[in-house]
Amino acid sequence: MTKPLILHAHASGPNPIKIAIALESLQVPYEVKQWQFGDDPHNGVKGDAFLKINENGRVPALEDPNTGVVSWESGACMNYVRRAYDQEGKLGPVGDSEQDKVDFEKWEYFLLTTLGPMMGQTNWYKHYNDVVNDNALFRYSAQSYRCFDVLEGQLRKSKGSSIIPGRITAIDYHFEPWIRQYRFAGLSLDRHPQIAAWLKAMTDRDEVKNAYLKIKGYPPS
Repeated sequence: MTKPLILHAHASGPNPIKIAIALESLQVPYEVKQWQFGDDPHNGVKGDAFLKINENGRVPALEDPNTGVVSWESGACMNYVRRAYDQEGKLGPVGDSEQDKVDFEKWEYFLLTTLGPMMGQTNWYKHYNDVVNDNALFRYSAQSYRCFDVLEGQLRKSKGSSIIPGRITAIDYHFEPWIRQYRFAGLSLDRHPQIAAWLKAMTDRDEVKNAYLKIKGYPPS
């Protein structure tokens, strides 16, 4: 019998949600342990207890009592889940060719290295920076929109049904919680109808609903 994995999370962060969506999709049992920002030694992500799990002091982290493996960084967590629990390749590349594998990886890395960080910086300068910096906010908002343009073009290939044409994969799960933050970031999808259609469809998926309920306590909207 599979023991529940432990997903370390913070309710406001997008990255733990993507891992929860994947676990829900594969019906892998897991429990969520919530942490707080700050350096409280027992409850903070920069505190001693959590730093023993993730030296970088950020969520998500994932502990698997079935294998003893501990992973952190959302890309590493996602790929561990796929290797360990997706024997049928449900969430992986849509084909077996080298191009199929590269197509999967390039969109994964685009989210992890570009769209996610640009959205993160947009959120920072809009909500959290102590000093108003309109130039920085403008730059990161513009870069987020540039990423939206790239994603919009890709989604046209599937008419908004999945990022990689053919079926929903882990790539859709990677993007979902970041794109969902567009309103919080002060952005709009008015010029990106394919993204808007894709996000609406993702909202209606059971694995997405269940992940948000477990991480945030309420469904996606």
